[in-house]
Amino acid sequence: MSEFQNEYTWGKAVASNSTEKFQENFDKAIDKVRDELGKKYPIIINGQEIYYDDCFTVRSPSDTRIVVAKFPKTSIHDTENAISSAKNSFEKWSSTTYQKRVEIFRNCADVFSKQKFFLSALMTFENGKNRLEAMGDIDETIDFMRFYALQLEKNQGFCKQTTHPNPYEKTQTIMKPFGVWGIIAPFNFPSAIAIGMTTAALITGNTAVLKPASDAPLSSFQFAKIIYSEIPNGAINFVTGSGGTVGKTIIESKDVDGIAFTGSYEVGMKGFQEFTKETAKPFISEMGGKNPAIVTKHADLNKATDGIMNAAFGFAGQKCSACSRVYVQNDVADQFISKIVEKTKKLRIGMPWKQDVFLGPVINKGAKTKFENAVTLAKQDGEVLTGGNVLSSSEFENGYFVEPTIVTKLPDDHKLVKEELFLPFLCIQRYDTFDDAIKLANKTEYGLTAGIFSNDDKQLEEFFSKIQAGVVYANRFASATTAALVSSQPFVGWKHSGSTGKGAGGENYLQQFMHSQTQTRCD
Repeated sequence: MSEFQNEYTWGKAVASNSTEKFQENFDKAIDKVRDELGKKYPIIINGQEIYYDDCFTVRSPSDTRIVVAKFPKTSIHDTENAISSAKNSFEKWSSTTYQKRVEIFRNCADVFSKQKFFLSALMTFENGKNRLEAMGDIDETIDFMRFYALQLEKNQGFCKQTTHPNPYEKTQTIMKPFGVWGIIAPFNFPSAIAIGMTTAALITGNTAVLKPASDAPLSSFQFAKIIYSEIPNGAINFVTGSGGTVGKTIIESKDVDGIAFTGSYEVGMKGFQEFTKETAKPFISEMGGKNPAIVTKHADLNKATDGIMNAAFGFAGQKCSACSRVYVQNDVADQFISKIVEKTKKLRIGMPWKQDVFLGPVINKGAKTKFENAVTLAKQDGEVLTGGNVLSSSEFENGYFVEPTIVTKLPDDHKLVKEELFLPFLCIQRYDTFDDAIKLANKTEYGLTAGIFSNDDKQLEEFFSKIQAGVVYANRFASATTAALVSSQPFVGWKHSGSTGKGAGGENYLQQFMHSQTQTRCD
């Protein structure tokens, strides 16, 4: 049995002093991607690639003149066909040995590893991630495939002998797939989340209908086009289009046995209620966060400002794990604010495929409008310390670029402090005692990630003991609340952030896609 190792491309490049080679490879990949832009792509149903004239256009959020791809607007009829195909192929795929399924996904991971610079470069155009963020997304995709393959192998297909006091009764438990899974994926991790959820469903013997986000469908298509020819026709179906048509059809179908969803709380809960209104069926969801960081008077402020800035403004705050509120002890608040504002002003904003760019665009016009509305509210009820502007110079005029924005002096129960924005928008709040900080951090409906900066061990212990979040970090200057690694840091949400309490990239994740059967044979 092979050991699991994270792909960790950039980290390995830094460790081996080969960052220049990394950038050279990325430059070559960008040239290759430019030759691929603007093509028309199919949906995949029952092992067939289907092209349609009725397409929607995927444009780069960095420059909307750049057409990334064109995909079909899948109809209700075709979505229903995709579900039927998945249902019809279930028996054949589920009866495939777990060893064969492991082999298929390891091979797919190897293909992704060989193509990772191209796939990362593609993503920089598709959803605006910078080079390192895009590579991290592809690395995570590879990690999910390999880690889930290892978990299936390690647990021998989740078949376990049990003991019985009667020697004539031979007993075992075996976990079996449910059937057809609908996979509804977001734009922000168009490879890792979409493919991670789909891999978990497929590798455990389920069949799948994958609906990617319409803002970023091309990254997960790269997976679908590889895997569909390696498994029975209909075991995976790839359908693109609106949530109101495709997503709604999947959720309302009686032939869909489970849903894996990542997106907003509002959409997730609406889907959960609809999907389970007549019968109990699994709905695995990760539904965002309003993630806090705490800075105490015992913190290293250089680490704290680096970690919080990276977590707040990485990928323009468009991560469910992004740090969007920070509680700073009064003793060091002025000093902390001065440092983080100074550092934030120096962040390089630009075309995300360019070397050394930190911040690309927000995803679409709706996000830009939401940013403008948030800034208006912040100026009305608080104080904008830096940022607050939409960038409209010649370099940025055709994209959705906004400044990383830091706000203070808002009431603790203010809308901007409480609601998930999914923007490069950080609220700084002050507090007196450490007990106040914990209470303020926990005063939210969400519970995804949280961070703390303190050199007091007792405070760290109290934080880990009392914080209400699934993924928590202490003194992490690379990023205070984001960038969890598969296997090392299973990604799980509490409260409104998730529905199951079992983290993606963790040892318990696959079991959610199966149900248990107890088998007894009597001699």
